[in-house]
Amino acid sequence: MMKRNLEITAALMAACVLAACQTTQGGAAPAPAPAPTAAAPVPAKSQTEADTRHVKGINDWEGDITGKPGAGSRFTQLQIGMPMKQVTDLVGAPTDQGAYVTGKAWIPFYYGGDRYRHELVYKGQGRLIFAGGNGWRGSYGSGNLIWIIHNPAESGYR
Repeated sequence: MMKRNLEITAALMAACVLAACQTTQGGAAPAPAPAPTAAAPVPAKSQTEADTRHVKGINDWEGDITGKPGAGSRFTQLQIGMPMKQVTDLVGAPTDQGAYVTGKAWIPFYYGGDRYRHELVYKGQGRLIFAGGNGWRGSYGSGNLIWIIHNPAESGYR
């Protein structure tokens, strides 16, 4: 039985090798690939990447600010590193909000402060992203501001 399996395997391998070695019809060599005429254009940075700057905020928090604030934006009062409660006291309640875990949440014995993110969305203003704590002591729904996204065209929904 084992000898029969080896024979079948050998026959299949030989068929694959022969199929790979076949030439095109009439034995002609395949046509060469066309030579490149010009270098491919380099894609420009997206609007988000071009308008984002990395800053250091209060209490040595680091984060990003994307875009320019619209006229009358309440986001101009904010600084990277502010706690969520202070931010909502300054700019008011969001139109929509939500939270999600980051990849760090799956690292065993990781007790750092970026296990989840909380996102607040403000219609006509933009979005605010907070880095959450470690999930202990009721820290869900808190966190510090790490990203301010100015967008006067924000729909207000996630």
